[in-house]
Amino acid sequence: MARSTTPPNDESVTSDLRIAVAYSGGRDSTALLHATARMARELGHVQVLALHVHHGLSAHADAWLAHAQAQCAYWAAEGLPVSLISRHLHLKPNPGQSIEALARQQRYAALTDMALQAGIDTILLAHHRQDQAETFLLQALRGGGVAGLASMPQHVQRHGVTWVRPWLHHSPEAVASYVAQHALVHIEDDSNADVRLARNRLRLQVWPAMQQAFEQAESGLSQAASHLADVLACQQQWLHDHLPGVLSEQAVLNVAALKSHPPGPQRELLRAWFRLASGGHALPASWTHRLQLEARHGPAQWPIQLMRDGYPHVHGRVLQYRGQLSWQADPVEGQAVALNSVLPLCIEGEGILAVPEAHGQLLVQPVSQGGVALHWLHACQLRSRQGGEHFQLALGRPARSLKKQFQSMGVPAWARQAPLLWAKDQLVYVPELGIDARVQAAPGEEQYSLTWVPA
Repeated sequence: MARSTTPPNDESVTSDLRIAVAYSGGRDSTALLHATARMARELGHVQVLALHVHHGLSAHADAWLAHAQAQCAYWAAEGLPVSLISRHLHLKPNPGQSIEALARQQRYAALTDMALQAGIDTILLAHHRQDQAETFLLQALRGGGVAGLASMPQHVQRHGVTWVRPWLHHSPEAVASYVAQHALVHIEDDSNADVRLARNRLRLQVWPAMQQAFEQAESGLSQAASHLADVLACQQQWLHDHLPGVLSEQAVLNVAALKSHPPGPQRELLRAWFRLASGGHALPASWTHRLQLEARHGPAQWPIQLMRDGYPHVHGRVLQYRGQLSWQADPVEGQAVALNSVLPLCIEGEGILAVPEAHGQLLVQPVSQGGVALHWLHACQLRSRQGGEHFQLALGRPARSLKKQFQSMGVPAWARQAPLLWAKDQLVYVPELGIDARVQAAPGEEQYSLTWVPA
């Protein structure tokens, strides 16, 4: 919880300790908000903020917001320290994008934003034991790994907010009993009857028969998820200790180092590497096994299409060169990677020079040796590689074709397309190779290093 002297939407409240509850107006969140507000009143000096997200997807969404506002106003008049803020979403899914997934993503983003703007860093969620059991089953049916089968954590920190599910080990019957005991009024979301949604199909068509056949299904599945959460914590610690040992660079995997591990740990390391290299995306199980088997066979590239909620999400390729695996996302549609024309530049000193036409930026830093003298950079050009260029790696060594220099330095083919920096018809800088020896500054001369950073 976060301290503040300015509670939201109520200047008369002088509480300096606040907590938020995600409040849809449904049965479970109504019960949690009411129970939290009652506890806050008993503790004193605590303000409860109800966070309501208006998705704009249901014809009843305006009525639900009105109900939430009226309910919180009524409770506040009864002496409960509760107030409400809301956020109206305007969802515009891309072609082929799941509206359900988009709504979920935007809902959590809105909840996070509302809480942080109010100076609150803890949000309570009303998920209960049956929700957890359903999540476990859905993840199992989708072939989920340990992280998926661990289901919903009781506590987790994301984006500066701690998400807490205090009722995760309580039955829905206990929640219903609380609602009846306090005669709480709540809404019924008509979309809960839509069996086109996987969770609704499970809840309405499968769950009753499962509970009839297996009386302890709910508690048993929830307990299994809890056990796997412990396994997940151990797995994450193991990866934290061992993943650096198989990385040649931050996001480049050394195949020889990977093979020093048994098959199972190899696959876990592959998955962890891919999440790191791709910015958090999951590597499908079929690709994990394929890369494990095929990566030892030399230079190759494997195009991969990642799916989310049944729709294409990310396109790219895993590339192998000289025993190193790297990930390269495909460019955004309409974005050219190569520079198609000569681009004049004027570099006057240290800094970061953004070059949107070439989809990257040039980092210029002062160095004491091995850099280029500034006079070369006052009137220079970025050009795409044309073929026939020659580069000198070091003084006393011959200038050789870029192709041979790339090969000698182990630069893979997919990393050879960055723009080249020229000045006075002299090649000055080649990404992955560095400053041409013919333009390196003399000792004691003001000089700079160059680094090309792709967008």
